[in-house]
Amino acid sequence: MAERVKIGSGSKWEDIVGYSRAIRVGNIVEVAGTTAMDEDVLVGENDVYVQTQFIFKKIEHALQAVGSSLNDVVRTRMYITDISKWEEAGKAHGEIFKTIKPVASMVEVKGLIDERLLIEIEVTAII
Repeated sequence: MAERVKIGSGSKWEDIVGYSRAIRVGNIVEVAGTTAMDEDVLVGENDVYVQTQFIFKKIEHALQAVGSSLNDVVRTRMYITDISKWEEAGKAHGEIFKTIKPVASMVEVKGLIDERLLIEIEVTAII
């Protein structure tokens, strides 16, 4: 059986809820739903583009921590609270994945854990 490598971000919620920021099993990496919270500070309040940019930086760090990179991403899932803002999130996504072009989903959700969070993103990577 392949080794399971787990990393955390240090968020108190990881222990309370019982999840990891990212897990690598063999050559597959899953990164948990990631928001624009930097510890207890929200990055990009009222700006889905800035939140999306910051989230992908957090995801990149998680991928690197388990020996992967954005180049290995094969799927992105974006959960946005206002689908009319899809172009802003899409622009940030396109800046990161312009040549990588993973499969992608973007769906509107009623809300996230904090009403100031406008988008949450998770990714799958294969090394």
